[in-house]
Amino acid sequence: MKRLSWTIGDNSMRTSIRQGRVALLTAVALSAIVTAPQSRAAGEIPLSKARMIIEYNATAGDVGVQVLLDGEPWKTMKIFSPAGRRLLNITATGSLNTQGLTELFFESSEPSLAEVPLEEFLERFPEGVYELEGKTTEGEDIEGEATFTHVIPAAPVVVAPQDGAVVDPNNCVIDWDPVSQTIGGSGAITIIGYQVLVEQVDPLRVLLIDLPASVTSLKVPPEFFLQANTVHKFEVLAIEVGRNQTITESSFATAP
Repeated sequence: MKRLSWTIGDNSMRTSIRQGRVALLTAVALSAIVTAPQSRAAGEIPLSKARMIIEYNATAGDVGVQVLLDGEPWKTMKIFSPAGRRLLNITATGSLNTQGLTELFFESSEPSLAEVPLEEFLERFPEGVYELEGKTTEGEDIEGEATFTHVIPAAPVVVAPQDGAVVDPNNCVIDWDPVSQTIGGSGAITIIGYQVLVEQVDPLRVLLIDLPASVTSLKVPPEFFLQANTVHKFEVLAIEVGRNQTITESSFATAP
């Protein structure tokens, strides 16, 4: 599979392409993952990265959590809710116990909001500090904290191309309105960047571009070589300062 990725500005982040298409994790400063606190008890090693966010797909109508952690080689890792309830317990065995793990990324399932309404989802995962605690391969304590919020961006409104529109493969511009509210328009929000993903299905090729919050349009680079007479899916993600993100999905067709 061919993957093309550009970063515009100083932003970067990690994401995944969903639903059995491609799992794509690209590192970027945009997500500026939550770092472990500076003050630690003696003997504790801080995780270099600890993040827990909400990903809301406004088009598909589903929501889930994503967790990313990284640090010195570890063999056990636990995650605790703000109330102290253990949510995850990982123990490496055999060769992995000796070798150790470092980075770990996972997504929860993403049931539809018809199955699990947003209010119920937020009750399952309350706001607060989630503790990550583990043991390194040397038997030392390794810990981190991820601050989790319920601030979710409103869905980006795509101005062009309209869903299913036919575009010039050599002059395709994706344009959207800036996001300034949370979902439901319940309050203002600080957007730190956008991400645009364009997918060509056959052969499978994915374009992923990170943009600063000041940019709300993108001309698909000619290097991506949009195929003529082909349907392309695309996504626009809005990412807020707490790193929660909301996706709008759409598609366009290229002219023959």
